Amino acid sequence: MRMVCIGLEYGLQPAEFFPKAVGRNYEASKLLAPLSAIQNDFTVFSGLDHAGVSGGHRATHTFLSGIMSDQAKSHPEGNITVDQKAAEFVGAKTRFPSMQLGLGGGGVSWTRNGVKIPPKTSLQSIFDEMFLDTPESTKKQLSDSYKVDGSILDLVMEDAAALKKLGSQNDAEKLDEFFTSIREVEKRIVQSSAWLEKSRPKTDYTLPGRMPDSFYEEVPLFYDMMKLALQTDSTRVVSMGINEWRGSSGLPGVTKGYHDLTHHGHDPTKLKQLSIIETFHTAQLARFLESMKRTQASEDASLLDKTMVLFGSGMGNASSHSTRNLPIILAGGGFEHGEHKTYTASNGEDTPACNLFLSMLQRFGVESDQFGTSTGTLEGLN
Repeated sequence: MRMVCIGLEYGLQPAEFFPKAVGRNYEASKLLAPLSAIQNDFTVFSGLDHAGVSGGHRATHTFLSGIMSDQAKSHPEGNITVDQKAAEFVGAKTRFPSMQLGLGGGGVSWTRNGVKIPPKTSLQSIFDEMFLDTPESTKKQLSDSYKVDGSILDLVMEDAAALKKLGSQNDAEKLDEFFTSIREVEKRIVQSSAWLEKSRPKTDYTLPGRMPDSFYEEVPLFYDMMKLALQTDSTRVVSMGINEWRGSSGLPGVTKGYHDLTHHGHDPTKLKQLSIIETFHTAQLARFLESMKRTQASEDASLLDKTMVLFGSGMGNASSHSTRNLPIILAGGGFEHGEHKTYTASNGEDTPACNLFLSMLQRFGVESDQFGTSTGTLEGLN
């Protein structure tokens, strides 16, 4: 099983995203229209969010965790995101336990230590890392470096363990955080060493001779990189954050900045441009899912059947900075799809989005009955 998580910094307009009808055979909303051909391959959710999380853009980083980074210490696993929880389960089975991609400063993945993982933002670097074999001279340098790094970590652990005996309870807690960080570095060194002598996969895919200089050209290529990573089993966990564009949007009819347009104040001109951007997002998702569906992962299953694709945002309504009722789609992964499922209770309270994430983790193979702020798995999702 594989997992893809795609997070939009600025959400999606609720009136254009959520279908009016619940259940099967709903009429696709404006933003879901590009996905109509594969409506039975995904589920759209309403009434899911992270209770108690607020703060507008400052809270969007909770999309995949449900927990603010400054509150991570009060939770057993910090504010680890669902993709990183899955990556821990994968471990060294793939060259990269996970891959984090980002456009315009995007990035949605956090470790259990409360550290945001910097996303890869260069298409050429992503491609080279997956498919360009390391020269023999560089392999020798890396191998020696890994050995030195391992020896240094051993010494640091010894010194820290001795210091722990002398410090206060507060010092001990700080050192425990430090130990966890060191163990994560150790894991990465071991994983990197294990894959150093293994050749990278081959591909017929080629990047354009001229790297894209617009959002319009760049986004589909990032989706291509995700598919290639999964198809070659370079990794089984990928996240991608999409924020503002750098330079030009390249989108016909869009003349203003993305963030500016989300604070539209119901200005018809801004709303029209924002709708162009958001329809572009769902159209690119449709292109990705359709391509995954056409690609076989085994004799009896497509790559989409073997990949759960989460698409959404930690922002429910960017115009009002609301983080309630998050726009969320889940596709593939062997779940029963084709519905609009709503989880808003009669008292107006929404269901924890972490319930969905827990269901995803269990389908992924993680044996856990808790994730983030979950109260159980998501009812009705099979």
